[in-house]
Amino acid sequence: MEVQPLAIPEVMLLRPRIHVDPRGYFFESYRERPYMELGIGPFVQDNVSRSTRGVLRGLHLQHPQGQGKLVHVLVGEVFDVAVDVRVGSPSFGRWVGAKLSAENKLQLWIPEGFAHGFCVLSEEAVFAYKCTAEYSPETELGVRFDDPDLAIDWPIADPLVSAKDAAHPRLRDIPEGRLPRHG
Repeated sequence: MEVQPLAIPEVMLLRPRIHVDPRGYFFESYRERPYMELGIGPFVQDNVSRSTRGVLRGLHLQHPQGQGKLVHVLVGEVFDVAVDVRVGSPSFGRWVGAKLSAENKLQLWIPEGFAHGFCVLSEEAVFAYKCTAEYSPETELGVRFDDPDLAIDWPIADPLVSAKDAAHPRLRDIPEGRLPRHG
C-alpha cells in the first residue's frame, strides 16, 4: 500500500496494491496490521451508501464519541472531503479533498476530529466506509457544506442535499465546547 501525503498530514490518501491479469483484478481493501501500523483502526462498524449524480452528503462527525472513517468507492466516482474542526489545531477550518472512484481504488482515512462529506460525480456511486466507533446519534454534529469560511471547492453546482444537512450551522457558529480539541 502506498500513502500519498496531503496538505493536512493526519488525513491520508491510500493506494492499495492492485493485481491485474486477464481475468480482472484483485486487491486487499483492508488487512488489520498494515493499517494499524499507520495508526488507522481498529474498526467496529462498516457502512455502505448508494447515491446518484449531484448528491452531496455531509459534512458529518461525532463528538465526544469520535469516529474515524476509512472510505472508498465500490461503484462510480465521488469527490471526498475532510475538514479539520479540532479546536487548537494548526489546520483548524482547512479542508482536503480527493476524487475516489471504483476505477482508481483510492481510500481516504479521515481521523476523529474531522468533518466528512462527499459529492457524487458519476451517474451512481456506492460508497463504503469502515468506522472506528459505532454510530451515535446523540453525539452527531454537522457543519454546513457550503460554509463560506471553509470555501470548499465542490466540483458540482446545485447539489442535492438532505434537509438535515442543509440546516447544519457554519463552523464559526458551533460553540467551541461542542467541538473536538486538538492534541
